Amino acid sequence: MNSPSSIRVAALYKFARLDDCDAVRRELASLCCREGLKGTLLLAGEGINGTIAGSDRAIATALTFIRGLPGFADLEVKYSAAETMPFHRMKVRVKREIVTMGQPDIDPLTDVGHYVSPEDWNALISDPGTIVIDTRNDYEVAIGSFAGAVDPKTASFRDFPAWFRAQRERLLGSADRPKIAMFCTGGIRCEKSTAFLKAEGLDEVYHLQGGILKYLETVPAEQSLWQGECFVFDQRVAVGHGLEAGTHVLCRGCRWPVSEADQASPLYVSGVSCPACHATRTDGQRAGYAERDRQEHLARARGTTHVGAGPSDRRDG
Repeated sequence: MNSPSSIRVAALYKFARLDDCDAVRRELASLCCREGLKGTLLLAGEGINGTIAGSDRAIATALTFIRGLPGFADLEVKYSAAETMPFHRMKVRVKREIVTMGQPDIDPLTDVGHYVSPEDWNALISDPGTIVIDTRNDYEVAIGSFAGAVDPKTASFRDFPAWFRAQRERLLGSADRPKIAMFCTGGIRCEKSTAFLKAEGLDEVYHLQGGILKYLETVPAEQSLWQGECFVFDQRVAVGHGLEAGTHVLCRGCRWPVSEADQASPLYVSGVSCPACHATRTDGQRAGYAERDRQEHLARARGTTHVGAGPSDRRDG
């Protein structure tokens, strides 16, 4: 059993050709379960994406296996720590895409935007001529973003292409060579969103290398242009500068992050509902959520895990 200080969280992705995803899934799932890892890994012909948590040794074993696959030797990983296990179970799944955009002709392996390091990001987005776009979904943007960034208000990453095409003229105006900077949690969505914009005929397209997580890890708080917290796809819910655990909790009714202020609302009931969803849930639904929460508390008291859906279920969209 991991002690609280020994749980390491590894967020990873890489676009590379992956042959025989089913065979890789079987081997990787067996290895992760054998090593006591928990989290989610998505496999597709275009690569691997996911987050896993466990002991240092177990994480190293899994990463050695992945880096041993053809094309994955230079896999980059972002590490953080958790006081308690942030996932309920281990899932290794084969999907059509490792991050779902629904644009089969977009290939990040052939053409993506220009990478910008966290150290250079402030200068880029502070340029009045730069259009800054947050490519994440509405529930993520709601708790934090870079000052002045455009919020597409999308419910799913699948919505991003249609949103951009509909808003292109308004966003770009009359600029001949608009400069566009995009960012997301760990960088993976921007691999596809920048490739998409380049396919739409735009050249001056940039994205934050390593995503928000790398920025929060690298840039000192006193120099940061980030405002709020960053939603993450595990039981920590959100992190802040230095990747310290944030103040938000997850509503078990609607899966939206709940701020400290909303936690003080009479409409917030831990494990059941929050101000965002209280009016849209029936008494029967709230009773079901309350029973699920009771079962989870009983499972924790017994030292076991009550398996249920969690934030990680949103990982690919």
